[in-house]
Amino acid sequence: MGYLIINTGSRTDIPAYFSNWFYNRIKEGYVLVRNPYYPTQVTKYELNPEVVDVLVFCTKNPEPMLDRLEELSDFSSFWFVTITPYGKEIEPYVPEKKQVVDSFRRLSEQVGQDGISWRYDPIFVTEKYSVDYHINSFAHIAEKLKGYTKQCVVSFIDLYEKTKRNFPAAKAVTMKEQESLIAAFSQIADKNQIQIHLCCENSSLTRKHVDADGCMTKEVLEKAIHGKLKVPKMKSAREGCNCLLGADIGMYNTCGHGCLYCYANYDRKSVIENMRHHDIDSPFLIGHQREEDVIKQAKQKSWLNKQISLFEYGLQYRHE
Repeated sequence: MGYLIINTGSRTDIPAYFSNWFYNRIKEGYVLVRNPYYPTQVTKYELNPEVVDVLVFCTKNPEPMLDRLEELSDFSSFWFVTITPYGKEIEPYVPEKKQVVDSFRRLSEQVGQDGISWRYDPIFVTEKYSVDYHINSFAHIAEKLKGYTKQCVVSFIDLYEKTKRNFPAAKAVTMKEQESLIAAFSQIADKNQIQIHLCCENSSLTRKHVDADGCMTKEVLEKAIHGKLKVPKMKSAREGCNCLLGADIGMYNTCGHGCLYCYANYDRKSVIENMRHHDIDSPFLIGHQREEDVIKQAKQKSWLNKQISLFEYGLQYRHE
């Protein structure tokens, strides 16, 4: 496939920890990415608005990016910002929630409501973080974000082996708990003009203001970029997922937030060691080119349908 989407956030948090590096990559116009399973296989992606239709960010702290967003003005972007109710014992290095909410609102003012989504995930239930706790927290955050986003992504914790090792107290959320949470979230979403997208969850949970259609679908991205996409047929990245995930330029074991539930980090020691080898001037997120590397150019071709004008597109969504 041609990679029209450059995704920065499925493996790490580039805005929070590597923003200067990313802006350098935009200036240089390309990035080199190691295959996480075959490290000598390297892909070169052009960071050029002619072949990149949207930059997708997923972060728990967009603050480091905000003062330089004009450097991305040639690109369209879509942002996921995660705001959860957990304390420092779960998310030790995530900034205070008030700060993240403030950053979210500042970011929304620059990219627009259609260009930013709130993530409330993963959800897990404990004695402290009970169903009622989540409902109250979700309502509080939703009220703070009203008018700044039109959507929220919700998912329940997946017990990957990494997660079970780093967070042994975590348990799967029961179906009864899921139903109670989503029923309440639906009412809260209605009050705050937010559409909830379930991320790979049971479709029986869908109801008013809650769908299982995907959080980064063709339709979601078209609203963000104010354009139409001609997407070729392709296999879903995951079963039950309609999202266009694109090419991820991040690297596992590099996110400094230290969240216990994280699937992208093996352990804290690996993260610290990798961060020691970060060079903001390198085309690689971590380290540099090696003699044994085999670098291949990614096939990149825009999916933007330039035959539909921005005026026509705007009229279409104005009447939805």
